[in-house]
Amino acid sequence: MSSEPAAAPREGSGEPNHAVRFTVIWVLGTLIALPIVIWVIGPLIGPGNGSDAASDQGTDFTVLAALATPVLTLVLLYLAYAVIFFRQPKGGVLEGPAVRGHARLQTAWIVVTSTMVLAVAVFGTVRLESDYGSGSGSGPNPLTVPKGPKLPVQVIAQQWLFTYRYPTYGGVETTELVLPNEEMVEFHVTSLDVIHDFWAYKLGVKADANPGVDNVAFVKPTKLENFTVRCAELCGIWHGYMSNAGRVVTPAAFETWIHEQQKRLAPATKVLPKYSKTYLPEPTRRGE
Repeated sequence: MSSEPAAAPREGSGEPNHAVRFTVIWVLGTLIALPIVIWVIGPLIGPGNGSDAASDQGTDFTVLAALATPVLTLVLLYLAYAVIFFRQPKGGVLEGPAVRGHARLQTAWIVVTSTMVLAVAVFGTVRLESDYGSGSGSGPNPLTVPKGPKLPVQVIAQQWLFTYRYPTYGGVETTELVLPNEEMVEFHVTSLDVIHDFWAYKLGVKADANPGVDNVAFVKPTKLENFTVRCAELCGIWHGYMSNAGRVVTPAAFETWIHEQQKRLAPATKVLPKYSKTYLPEPTRRGE
């Protein structure tokens, strides 16, 4: 039995140009994957089209997925290509050629990846500025505010319940969130005790509820539907049960509902504290 190492493939021995061949495979794979990601997978990864914020978030997710597709395709196809064409043959142990660096390849990699990161940063900034946060809480003084009339609704979180106050309807406070379709809503999210998080997934709204803080979020419902509101911040032993129902109804149905609530809850409304963007106890007084 010979102990000599196996000879490495000689130049000009018919070895294909792997760089060119793999590039062709990668381009074809990307062209096939992109339409699937954009038109098939993209609509499935967002919160839906129940509001302008939800639709905007779906668009953002699709754009990010489309940007990631060429990179993911490159990695997966190269792994498969290497397993098929660069696997160790049976017999001798071969060592690959020493690679000291490839200036053009390294430069191209830095330029392409840096461009992608900067493009995502610019895209995200523009979307935040133009779409008033796409359903996220923007603090008491949002940088961008939608034009036109808005229905203010205060979200009051406490262990372990959400209630909703409508200041333009006498400050009536309900345990069910009902919103008119195709009307801009201005949420004012606050808390009476610990930190909570107001999350209406189908509406694409998610805003922290902090005691002593008025956290503003905007959304325009665009679909008649029921939705669920949950707390998305660990807030105590019954955090998992802190949820309730919401509805998007026609403007006429909303007016009928809210006037019914005003009449039914009038005795409770009289004893409630006057409407305010925050309520006691303030964070510095909760231990008193």
